[in-house]
Amino acid sequence: MARSIHLLLLFSIFVFLSSSSGSETVNPQPEEFPSFKPKDVHKKSDAEGLNAWGCSYTVKIKTSCYSPRYTRDMISLAFGDTYRNEVYAPRLDDPSTGTFERCSTDTFKMQGPCGYGVCYLYLRRSGWDGWTPEWVQILETSYHRSVTFYYGSPIPNAVWYGFNNCPHLVTKATGGAHLISGV
Repeated sequence: MARSIHLLLLFSIFVFLSSSSGSETVNPQPEEFPSFKPKDVHKKSDAEGLNAWGCSYTVKIKTSCYSPRYTRDMISLAFGDTYRNEVYAPRLDDPSTGTFERCSTDTFKMQGPCGYGVCYLYLRRSGWDGWTPEWVQILETSYHRSVTFYYGSPIPNAVWYGFNNCPHLVTKATGGAHLISGV
C-alpha cells in the first residue's frame, strides 16, 4: 500500500512537470502588442553571404477565404524565441505577384539568427483592404521542427498582432533577418 502511494506520488509529480514544460499553448488567441518594436534588419554584405545568418526558416502563411480577393496592405512579420533571437521581415507583400490572395498559401524562405524554438510571432498589417490570415507556420529547417499559429480573424490596422507564448522575454538582441525569396 505504501509503495502504491509512493508510485502514485511520483507519477503525479511527473505529470505536473510534463504539463508545465511548455508543450501546451499558453495563449491560444492572438492579441495586440502595441509596445512591440522589432529589431532593425542588419544588412549582410554580399561578401558575407547568406550563410552568415546562421539558420534558415520556411514560413507558410495561409490567407483566409474570408479575406479580400487580393490585398494592397503592407504585411510585416516578426518571430523569435525566448531570448529574442528574432527574424524580422518588414515587407512580405507584393500585389504584382498575387501574394496573399484569398484562400491561398504563400511560402517564404528566410535566413536569420538561430534560436531555441519559436515561441512568439507577430504580424503587422498597414492599409485599408483588411487582409485576414488563417494561420502562419514556421519551420526551422536546421532543426526540423515547426510551430503553427492560428489567427482566423482580421488583424487590426497598423499594430503588431499575434502570439507571445514565451515563458519570459529577455531583451538581449541578436540580429535581424534577410528574406531570401518568396516561393
